[in-house]
Amino acid sequence: MPSILLVEDNEPNRDMLKRRLERKEYRVWVAVDGQEAIDFALERRPDLILMDIGLPKVDGLEATRYLKRQALTQHIPIIVLTANALTEDREKAIAAGCNGFQTKPVDFAKLLINIEQHLTR
Repeated sequence: MPSILLVEDNEPNRDMLKRRLERKEYRVWVAVDGQEAIDFALERRPDLILMDIGLPKVDGLEATRYLKRQALTQHIPIIVLTANALTEDREKAIAAGCNGFQTKPVDFAKLLINIEQHLTR
């Protein structure tokens, strides 16, 4: 069963995504801020990370940059989840090392396709 670290500080969004992903037979772990995401990813090394950008303590892009510099986590695909849909937001996410970009509100069918593409590589 593939594992996903869901990094989301908004509780309703986090709970909804977690439940829907678990129904699709993913093991889902959660983190509520960027520092918690870093610590968790280094310890558990999930198969994929869904990373919100606007996070407390350490924002999602900084957490992504940090994880992509670490030998233990640089291979983990990171898909950004953000309400910011501008081209420059996508470019910033890619420059930080993100492997995918998904806008909110999340289109769950598209998210699943994105997840599967990264897990099968």
